[in-house]
Amino acid sequence: QVQLVESGGGLVQAGGSLRLSCTASGMIFSLKTMAWYRQAPGKQRERVATITSGGSTSYIDSVKGRFTISRDNAKNTVYLQMNGLKPEDTAVYYCNTDSQKANYWGRGTQVTVSQ
Repeated sequence: QVQLVESGGGLVQAGGSLRLSCTASGMIFSLKTMAWYRQAPGKQRERVATITSGGSTSYIDSVKGRFTISRDNAKNTVYLQMNGLKPEDTAVYYCNTDSQKANYWGRGTQVTVSQ
């Protein structure tokens, strides 16, 4: 049974930083393309950043230059370093594979950015 557990969210002022972590179990993590997603109140969930098994990364335009996705296969963990946070980054952040398996979604971690 696959389990993804996100952590590291919190309340931060605009311009601040947070580092999110997502630890996976029940899968061969090193072979998976992983991604971070977020869902803001009243909005659809969107993909924020992706990292392939080989370490290639991609980002949505609104976070390029501010967010960095990385992974540690020895720890079965994917990270999202978020710098220069803006109020519009406020959302619940989730990790999942790039195929967004429905039964893989965890509880997410809340990120709130104040003015």
